[in-house]
Amino acid sequence: MATEQASERRAAHLRSITVTSLASIAGIVAAFVSAAMVGTTTAAAKDQMGLAIVLAFVVVQIPLLRFIGYELDGVKDHLYVAFMTFSLWFITWGILLMNHVQV
Repeated sequence: MATEQASERRAAHLRSITVTSLASIAGIVAAFVSAAMVGTTTAAAKDQMGLAIVLAFVVVQIPLLRFIGYELDGVKDHLYVAFMTFSLWFITWGILLMNHVQV
């Protein structure tokens, strides 16, 4: 009985780490894709293409997580994935824009 509970806790922990890691890495990659496609000029911050790129990365993650074997349980999990991806994209792309990094 204790072994089953430990196994379930380990599986839940592994799921949390996987979902968080995938969302974070997707946000960082989306920022570099945004910088490569839109650029890092001052006008790039107002371009809507960067937002479309991060939205595409969020949409692609959901089937990818299902393919890996992790179901997202409800709206809360979907919002978590979207928020984490957007947050890392926003921070990373902001750093790239401020430093005028050419990708």
